[in-house]
Amino acid sequence: QVELVESGGGLVQPGGSLRLSCSASGSIYEITIMGWYRQAPRKERELVTSIRGDGTTVYAESVKGRFSISRDNAQNTIYLQMNNLKPEDTAVYYCYSRVRTRIRDFSGSDYWGQGTQVVVAS
Repeated sequence: QVELVESGGGLVQPGGSLRLSCSASGSIYEITIMGWYRQAPRKERELVTSIRGDGTTVYAESVKGRFSISRDNAQNTIYLQMNNLKPEDTAVYYCYSRVRTRIRDFSGSDYWGQGTQVVVAS
């Protein structure tokens, strides 16, 4: 089993910054991808950003130039630096990971964190 633990959410004023972190632990052979999704009230969960083991990143258009994802492979941890936050960034942010738990686990399985609340308001 794999566990994802997030931290770093909170309340921030528009234009402010927050840094989220997510650490994976458990039966990990390889983490192929980690990322962040978010879900605002009454909206679908959406991809914010993701990063592969080779460092390839993907960003939602709405956060490009403001958010930055980074990864510490040795610690199985990712970070999301969020700058110039806007009220529309308010959401619960969920860490996501696709993990191979053993060498013959070729496709891997998806795991989710419990979510951390981000509120952007003055």
